[in-house]
Amino acid sequence: MTEEEKKPARVVVADDQTVVREGIVMLLGLLPGVEVVGAAGDGEEAVRLVAELAPDVVLMDLRMPRCDGVEATRRIRSEYPGTQVVVLTTFADDESLFPALRAGARGYLTKDAGGDEIVRAVESVLSGDAGLSPSIQRRLLERLSQPEPAPAAEAPDGLTTRETEVLVLIAEGFSNQEIARRLCVSTATVKTHINNLFAKTGLKDRAQAVRYAYRKGLARPPAD
Repeated sequence: MTEEEKKPARVVVADDQTVVREGIVMLLGLLPGVEVVGAAGDGEEAVRLVAELAPDVVLMDLRMPRCDGVEATRRIRSEYPGTQVVVLTTFADDESLFPALRAGARGYLTKDAGGDEIVRAVESVLSGDAGLSPSIQRRLLERLSQPEPAPAAEAPDGLTTRETEVLVLIAEGFSNQEIARRLCVSTATVKTHINNLFAKTGLKDRAQAVRYAYRKGLARPPAD
């Protein structure tokens, strides 16, 4: 197939800031090789659009309400593996980068990327390569050059991975509603997880849960 015959990549843009989202859509509309087929204001809507439109790529912001970009990426890559994810975000710190890559993102760009760089990242992930900006590549190399951390301990008292996630978020001070938004589940589901982890650990309230998480090394107490 010649360059002229090659079909454009079908892209969904996900960003909670309307001006930014519309700007990205407008920019991509001016570039060859890309067709924007949908735009989402949060991760929940992004997952829904992927189910409806089966795009080739989602350009995914990370910090969004209802369902953040990391959880949306995890769901898309698990449920719709034919769609790749390229993160397009303001944040390039480890706490943003590595969870997104572990969730299945194949590309990672910061929002100072130009249109040509975005198109290259889209083309790269569709060809099976990684679509990473030079600064992100350097960050990964720096991280790989650091000593390996000690392996994480298994969750105590038979807690599941999701129950442990809920416990850690409790220790970090999040309410049930906030935990539900971060994990893209209902508050009723969060309450079920809390009841289960309380039953397994013998805990009676959130204060005990926080101390338990500190004692087991699942969370760190705030610095004085």
